Amino acid sequence: MTKNISTHKETSRLLQENKLHAKKKYGQNFIIDSSVVEKIARLSNSKDEIVIEVGPGLGALTQQLALVARKVVAYEIDSDCVKVLCESFKETNVEIIQQDFLTVDSDMIIKTGAKVLVGNLPYYITTPILFHVLEDLPSIRSITIMVQKEVADRFSALPSTKDYNALSVIIQTLCEVKTIMKVKPHVFFPQPTIDSSVVQLIRKDLTQDMAPFFEFVKLAFTQRRKTLTNNLKSIPNIQEHLLACGHRIDIRAEAISPQAWYTLYTRIYEN
Repeated sequence: MTKNISTHKETSRLLQENKLHAKKKYGQNFIIDSSVVEKIARLSNSKDEIVIEVGPGLGALTQQLALVARKVVAYEIDSDCVKVLCESFKETNVEIIQQDFLTVDSDMIIKTGAKVLVGNLPYYITTPILFHVLEDLPSIRSITIMVQKEVADRFSALPSTKDYNALSVIIQTLCEVKTIMKVKPHVFFPQPTIDSSVVQLIRKDLTQDMAPFFEFVKLAFTQRRKTLTNNLKSIPNIQEHLLACGHRIDIRAEAISPQAWYTLYTRIYEN
């Protein structure tokens, strides 16, 4: 295809000709700034790779990824967008799959051969998708996603700050985190009311099963205003473990660094 999808004119044409509109239930905000999608594609580790794209929408980012990647496997839940995508990218290196990405399992990803994931994620489902990738799709090594700025701030948040939570601990334990760019509302149609950020997560080489660690951290942050002694009271001798790791027994989850979290987890599960 030759027309640039990431413009207001072309996005409007595709919507009008196909009698479509942005659907709130899918959190659709279409990118209409070429410089944004070009930069994401260029910095997403997609060159000559097989790339998974989550939520391609009308294909603005898809179009740029197709220029640098060996192949793009795009998962879209909206059947109306799928029809537009299939027409736009027929006889190209883009494969369109109509499926909720949360139902995609590890075997499906391994079968594609992809190790890179890119996406403009709907705000309402960012965290579930990210946990799904980190917990269930270990073959994905590079993740470049556009998310709500407030969520992106949590990825790299420091202990004892308002943004620091279980997601911060898990992501910083598993990945190297880098913010690629900040994105203002005017690059979308329709315009959201909040800023966005493009964040890149590179998975660290950890060989052990991290699922128990995920559950441990989530449990600890269940009620963040309570002490760990309360939130982890189901763990035998929790106060002894806290003291042995140099923590007060009245410490809260938000005060412990990701590295210290893993140390505490290791001590508990080794015992």
